Amino acid sequence: MTKAPNGHKIASSYQAVAKFVQKQRRAKKKIVLTQGSFDMLHIGHARYCREAKKRGDVLIVGVDSDQKIRLRKGEGRPVVPQDERLEMLAHLEYVDLVVLKSLNTPKWELIKIVKPDILIATKQTYKPEQIKELEEICTKVVVLKPMAVTSTSAKLRLMQLEAAQKIKSSLTEKLVNTIEEALNELKGEKK
Repeated sequence: MTKAPNGHKIASSYQAVAKFVQKQRRAKKKIVLTQGSFDMLHIGHARYCREAKKRGDVLIVGVDSDQKIRLRKGEGRPVVPQDERLEMLAHLEYVDLVVLKSLNTPKWELIKIVKPDILIATKQTYKPEQIKELEEICTKVVVLKPMAVTSTSAKLRLMQLEAAQKIKSSLTEKLVNTIEEALNELKGEKK
């Protein structure tokens, strides 16, 4: 386990997470777990972590690896590398421990290790039948509403649309100029 500059912890392995959880259980702490990509950390992520922490004493955040995100969201993702995402989350005052979830980790492995009192999710995270299954591992599953108007994916789409619009404007202007030059040349040849 390493410490971020603010004293929050970044777990180096699931074994480190298990030790952390044992210590918290001995202290009778209520453990909350959430997981996600946390790419391009924004206010929605911070609010989500704040709301998660309100439900317990300790908040553990599982962060999807670059490979895991790429497989799910495509080649251009994540925008922010996993080490930076881990450290940024560790800086949030609501987060007590962060850990990387690698591509080859078995399904729900972190949830099974932590066995949280409360698992925090969004509507997009799990299907209703999965939530029922998870309630056998966790004491409770809480589904939070979106915490911001836009998501990381929406922000990226907007940036792509803006870039496409700039390219379109630039190409349109160049195309019009090229056509005008060609027409002027043709007019000059006819005289």
